[in-house]
Amino acid sequence: MEPIALSAEQPQGHTCKLHPQSMCPAFGSLRILSRIEGSHPVMATDTGCLYGLTFVTHFYGARKSILAPTLGSAELYSGEIVEGTRAAIEAAAREPGCRLVPVVSLCVAETAGMPEELLPRRVGEADVVLVRVPAYAIHSHPEAKDVALEALLRRLGDREGPREDRTVVVVGEVFPADQLAIDAILRRMGVEATVALPGRSIDDLRRAGRAAALAPLHPFYKGVTRLYREWGASVAGGAPVGISGTYAWLKSIGALLDLDPTLVDQVAQEERAKAEAVLAAKSLKGARVLVTGYEGTELAYARLLVEAGAEVPYVSTSIGADPLALPDELWLKARGTQEVVYRKALEEDMAALDRYAPDFVLGTTPFAAAAKERGIPAMYFTNQLASRPFFLSGGMAATIGFVAETLERSSRYREMLAFFAE
Repeated sequence: MEPIALSAEQPQGHTCKLHPQSMCPAFGSLRILSRIEGSHPVMATDTGCLYGLTFVTHFYGARKSILAPTLGSAELYSGEIVEGTRAAIEAAAREPGCRLVPVVSLCVAETAGMPEELLPRRVGEADVVLVRVPAYAIHSHPEAKDVALEALLRRLGDREGPREDRTVVVVGEVFPADQLAIDAILRRMGVEATVALPGRSIDDLRRAGRAAALAPLHPFYKGVTRLYREWGASVAGGAPVGISGTYAWLKSIGALLDLDPTLVDQVAQEERAKAEAVLAAKSLKGARVLVTGYEGTELAYARLLVEAGAEVPYVSTSIGADPLALPDELWLKARGTQEVVYRKALEEDMAALDRYAPDFVLGTTPFAAAAKERGIPAMYFTNQLASRPFFLSGGMAATIGFVAETLERSSRYREMLAFFAE
């Protein structure tokens, strides 16, 4: 996006992006909160936000209603936000089987003031947890997931029970087959159990407080990572992505949990050999790919594509720069990536399309559409990649195979462009 012109009264050296690039980030928190069994969310917001977020939440299969107080101008002027929210909490707690009432506080409630101490901590059998996700403070839906999960763990994580020295909390909203594969390979190394978050079970949230280590698979879980460091738990950096990333990650888990180093190295070597075999069978050498999106996982996907032989000059993501993302950024830049853009805008992606002339594009719906208009193969990052495995050698095979097959159909895009140009 071109920088906005600054007036004489504005401080020099600053630019601003005035165009919204995605839906309200609170969707990320609602997505994981509404899926928890026994959870009945309450949303403290105005009617417009409630409508939009309820729509997308049901679209993603929550299959439950979201309760909310009436918050219009009259209620705001009379200071009835807390009273209305308390009434909604009481109603949610009466729902059959309710064990958790997450209170999602958005811009209106946060601006007017939502004092946590005036909300009940428990109603009947249900714990009440406040999740603050105003869009002016939380800038992407992945980071809203982190806010929600940190709030749940701080309140529900069991720190009183016996520590589970060989249990790992694996954090990341991943394809189901990935979680099964990760659990299986860690158990082969001597890990006794994995707890997958975010998930559907409140009991998993409680048990997660007793685990010895945290493995954040995505780089936006900085609040959850901070919490586990406060608890004195070990944190494994990186993720089991590609050849070098997977080997290093498995060795790291083994070292953090003091597992048998011989067994750990054997399992890690075997997985590395499988990943090398995947690359030997299918290479992306010679392909130039742009990786853009708003999921927060774009750097990890770019790393996998580069390891498979592709040139990835440009990567963009909606999350902010963070130490959790820095290792992948440095790895990419050491291998030819020229630009890594955080808090991206569509206009920046479009400018990159002009600069780099890619053979293939992974991106948001409008960006993929713009690439297709030029005859460039393009896929929607979220639905096309998140709907298949990604981690370990199995995920590598699925991802590389998908990109390679799309590249093999490049001529069809050019044929369609020529057809509609006639």
